Amino acid sequence: MSLKNSSAKTKIPKVLKNKLNIIKVNHIYKKFEKFLDLKDNFIVAVSGGPDSLALAFLSKIYSIKNKLKVKYYIVDHKLRVESTAEAKYVKNILKKLHINAEILSWRGTKPKNNIQSSARVKRLELLFSKCRELGITKILLGHHQEDLFENFFIRILRGSGLKGLISFGKKTKIDNITVLRPLINQKKEDLIIVSKKVFGFYVIDPTNSDKKFLRVRVRKLLKTLKNDGLSEKKFNDTIFNLKKSNDVINYYVNKNLQSNTFYSHKEKQLIISNKFFDQPYEIVFRSLSESIKLVGKNYYASRGRKIDRVIQDIQKKASLRCTLGNCIIEKVNQTVIISKEC
Repeated sequence: MSLKNSSAKTKIPKVLKNKLNIIKVNHIYKKFEKFLDLKDNFIVAVSGGPDSLALAFLSKIYSIKNKLKVKYYIVDHKLRVESTAEAKYVKNILKKLHINAEILSWRGTKPKNNIQSSARVKRLELLFSKCRELGITKILLGHHQEDLFENFFIRILRGSGLKGLISFGKKTKIDNITVLRPLINQKKEDLIIVSKKVFGFYVIDPTNSDKKFLRVRVRKLLKTLKNDGLSEKKFNDTIFNLKKSNDVINYYVNKNLQSNTFYSHKEKQLIISNKFFDQPYEIVFRSLSESIKLVGKNYYASRGRKIDRVIQDIQKKASLRCTLGNCIIEKVNQTVIISKEC
């Protein structure tokens, strides 16, 4: 390919450039560009909401400027009758701005409980599958500043520990794939502006006003707390201080894993010495949780109370065999062995 042709390929199409030249949109893009700072090819999840549509546009500009390959996927969970038609409509809207998206469908029986949580897990499963298929290790999601606030309080209500409270940030690594949230420092009202200015459209999810969902109730609570003085700065200061404490714990968790575990590639087992459990409880808890997630190749860690029960059984019983997180956990003499279920 000639240099001339290579340069032409990186030129921003006129229709996109005109949108980028809108003063407010350009200001939001510059903030996005500085915060993302990504040099690898990536995948973008698009839902049709204002946040993900804004992400689609901003990431398209970023990919062109940085000569990166990007793939866009719309996940149709098929939880509403109109979801498939919406997905197709969003796909056509994106195409008008040189953003080619593929629709991924969640097929099979849908859960009756924990619907939103199950949908999030299924979305990641579908996206991770595409990552492996394409050899891409970065996924961009459209979570924004308000999502960060909401997630923090939802986890408080669910009794999460320190790690759970601060884990929803710019970057999360799961099974060698990095999930990035480059809008986490952007306000939703600004992302709505981008969607309106660029696409003149966005999908309004009816569940966003359904009070049977915890997230909707927390959103209402946050409005009250903001009126009572909860500011962005105060919240960010709290998160920053919690992250410093979490870094200390992570240091000792990593040290425990390095010193007191051994992975046998031949047997495909993680072997844990008895010294692994001679640490403060939080270190043991996180170390075992990470071990199970690693061996079981899970997207998320197992529930805390189940980890607690396994630790108690290991400490009390002379021998043990149980299953958790797609793993078989065995205690033989003073050694614990974790292997993946067949």
